[in-house]
Amino acid sequence: MAAAGIDDFLRLAARLAEESGAIVLRHFRRALAVDDKADLSPVTAADRDAEAAMRRRIEEHFPDHGVIGEEHGASNAEAPYVWVLDPIDGTKSFIAGKPLFGTLIALLHEGRPILGIINHPALGERWTGAAGKATLFNGAPVRTRACGELAKAIVFSTSPYMFASPRDKAAYERLRTSAKLALFGTDCYGYGLVASGFADLVIESGLKPYDYCALIPVLEGAGGVITDWRGCALGLHSDGRVLAAGDARAHAQALGVISEAAG
Repeated sequence: MAAAGIDDFLRLAARLAEESGAIVLRHFRRALAVDDKADLSPVTAADRDAEAAMRRRIEEHFPDHGVIGEEHGASNAEAPYVWVLDPIDGTKSFIAGKPLFGTLIALLHEGRPILGIINHPALGERWTGAAGKATLFNGAPVRTRACGELAKAIVFSTSPYMFASPRDKAAYERLRTSAKLALFGTDCYGYGLVASGFADLVIESGLKPYDYCALIPVLEGAGGVITDWRGCALGLHSDGRVLAAGDARAHAQALGVISEAAG
């Protein structure tokens, strides 16, 4: 049997998106118990059931692969291929009936994301990125837009409250006031909009690997840039500070502004 390749992984990832999306939508805008995790973030049966279903499917197709999931932890995480799953990115939006929540599915090879899906089941919208391929939105190629001046940029963040430390707050405020427009409440949807050329930057802090690994192939395959706040590549051990841009010039300018705020 021939070794599996990126197209095989993409087919499985698409199936994971379809099956997890169906599970999540069965619970969306329905009466649903909400529990608080140790960090006080909410979790529901939809999160747990969707991740469990994806893990079973991965085990069925690639039993030698590892999995890291937000709700059910890590298994075989030292394997060459590791899937990183966030069944509902934006659970707060989900429980409030807001349709911008998404499912994030990533595949890492030797620690580097080679495949990513941002799936929005309530909207019927999906971005798919993979190494060596153009990013697709619902099957059609998309590209980021040009933005050579930070003063003309639209900047997304999920919440202003995610910038918890004084340093992070100062960096965000400096970037916000340097840009044309700052908007909130996007969860992972903002990264897809940058990939499709409707916005220019996303800045966030306090993220976990399952929050950002899937975003990397999507942004890069559309011509964008996504790093930590120092300009370094993101990986499983990054510090959770993420800066994504559609144009490398805007990204460089944003890094400069953040560095100035840090003193």
